[in-house]
Amino acid sequence: MIDALRNIWAFAGTERKNLNRSVLLGVLYAVFHALQIAAIYVVLKGLVENTDGLEVAEQVLIILAVSIAGRAVVEYVSQLQRVHAGYFMAANKRIAIGDRLKHVPMGYLNDTSLGRITGIATTVLGDVEATASMVLVLTLTGFLNTLILIPMLLIFEWHIGMIFMAGIAVYLFITTVMEQKSRRLSPKRQRAQADLVAAVLEQLQGMPVIKAFHLTGRSDGRMYAALAESERANLAMERLFTPYVIAQEVTLRLFSILIIAASLYAYLNGTMILPDTLMCIVFSFIAYTQLESAGSALALLRVVCVSIDEANEIDAVPQLDEDGQDIFPANHDIVFDHVTFSYGTNPVLRDISVRIPQRSLTAIVGPSGSGKTTMCHLIARFWDVDAGMISIGGRDIREYTLASLMSMISIVFQRVYLFRDTIENNIRFGRPTASHAEVIEAARKAACHDFIMQLPDGYNTVVGEGGATLSGGEKQRISIARAILKDAPIIIFDEATANVDPENEDRLQQAMEALTKDKTVIMIAHRLNTVRNAARILVVADGEIVQRGTHEELLCETGIYADFIAARKRAVGWKITSSV
Repeated sequence: MIDALRNIWAFAGTERKNLNRSVLLGVLYAVFHALQIAAIYVVLKGLVENTDGLEVAEQVLIILAVSIAGRAVVEYVSQLQRVHAGYFMAANKRIAIGDRLKHVPMGYLNDTSLGRITGIATTVLGDVEATASMVLVLTLTGFLNTLILIPMLLIFEWHIGMIFMAGIAVYLFITTVMEQKSRRLSPKRQRAQADLVAAVLEQLQGMPVIKAFHLTGRSDGRMYAALAESERANLAMERLFTPYVIAQEVTLRLFSILIIAASLYAYLNGTMILPDTLMCIVFSFIAYTQLESAGSALALLRVVCVSIDEANEIDAVPQLDEDGQDIFPANHDIVFDHVTFSYGTNPVLRDISVRIPQRSLTAIVGPSGSGKTTMCHLIARFWDVDAGMISIGGRDIREYTLASLMSMISIVFQRVYLFRDTIENNIRFGRPTASHAEVIEAARKAACHDFIMQLPDGYNTVVGEGGATLSGGEKQRISIARAILKDAPIIIFDEATANVDPENEDRLQQAMEALTKDKTVIMIAHRLNTVRNAARILVVADGEIVQRGTHEELLCETGIYADFIAARKRAVGWKITSSV
């Protein structure tokens, strides 16, 4: 239990001060609550001693007024502290996870399902937000307030105090056993919840395919299985807790009866006066109230700790730039020096060596799966090489911080992602400090200003998630405008024209030419007009560079490139003929 509380305390971070205040306020709440006992004692003593009723009533009313007002104020402030702490504990962790994911290898995002990460950021941290601060505060205040009563009872009536302590000891024993048992089931419950989130997310993302191929039954199967497993895990947790909760309640009731019996026995033996006896009887009904509150919170303690452990797992993933430096090289030559790379056990690149001079255009072509995109992603350090080295400006890219490395690189992906925001803000992602005029200038160079101005709200038009409201060519040009605004010295085009219709290709080509002036450009391409003007063409096949040279030089060689160009020409000249 103590380790679990420490776990929550460590997770709280900067919110510990709010938790401290809430715990202290909880103790103060107990003091105001105890005034009710004092009021009862005044009444009982007045009745037994025949004290003036008006005087007793005045004393009781004053005590109760202080008790009620104090509890109301303290509970209000304490609740605010708990809610604030719970919210920001989860919010700060979500921000920390987002920041960390920006610096982890892309392989982590591939190997770790989106559903799991989403589950941690939503369900898991949602549990932490809702219960962590409450569990910590209620547990600590409950036990502290109960412990405060022990010396008071020992002084008042030591034998009643001993019975009270025995009840606490038995209760804690049952609680410890329950907490140990929950360690086995809590992780299963959390995994079941994460799997359920993953299944629901997959169903939503794959809905177009489900509808197109009428896979309703098959797709529902996984989600129903996840629901069933989540149900089993939660029921198992309830079946575990319920007997122990009942045992806790029975224990406290029995010891409350023992307090009553001991008080009556002491009165009958003449060792306790009537007011004290009556007071002990009244006390027996409220003696373990705070302990019960702590026990209720303890039932959730293990679940909260498992959630925290799961959220902290991402912290163990190494960051790419943990030992990096902010480097600003004198040139932007890119060198692959005997680079080898694999996705797990699947080799992708084999002993790649090539120099890409700064302010040059290099095209990379080759069959699908040959390693073209991987080469470009390794430059941006989406992954680290298995062997060899990639350098920019004569420095190993692993020596750079990720921030300083990416400040030199702009990537225009084949699949453009636009955020659910205004077009202007989507372009401004390239340089968040850019002015409106600079955004417009970048859009003009990217040949997208005209179509933006035709939209209902111009640059303030909000695009759908992923840019769903725009065509492929429009999204691509906005992506290029974003890259133009960034003005990085190295530009990577990852088959940027692959999904663009011929009508928009010329405009896109103009936009790309505007972006690549005086830049180091690497272009993965499959269209002739984007390849033939390159200063150097690299032909990649089976993870190796099998040909290199200019367009004219490679046409004179027998090999993949000449076959590639011939196939493209045949495809362009292909037409449907009819026979009569």
